[in-house]
Amino acid sequence: MAGRANIPTNSSALIAIIADEDTVTGFLLAGVGNVDLRKKTNYLIVDNKTTVKQIEDAFKEFTAREDIAIVLISQYVANMIRFLVDGYNKPVPAILEIPSKDHPYDPAHDSVLSRVKYLFSAESVASDRR
Repeated sequence: MAGRANIPTNSSALIAIIADEDTVTGFLLAGVGNVDLRKKTNYLIVDNKTTVKQIEDAFKEFTAREDIAIVLISQYVANMIRFLVDGYNKPVPAILEIPSKDHPYDPAHDSVLSRVKYLFSAESVASDRR
């Protein structure tokens, strides 16, 4: 199909994580962690000492890497860099906002969910015109 994004099909696609220590630790214990030969990791632990610039840099790095298929980001962290998350429009890596134990998930702030709602509302309007 013309205009469709090429999705890598190699078996080494990674999941990147930007979240609090407990969330990142849980995913690392599940086997998601990776450190490459250059000592680059696929996660960023966000705490009260982490700057917004560090979060922005990690987000930009993870979304630019070809070996990452999904970026999981805690919603409260995504709110710190909302302009980057909302401006990201590539299918791969996919950006998924997740809750953390201290910050519950709020669907009103999820950029992916709002895009899906918009698409379905636009499709329903278009289908009503037929």
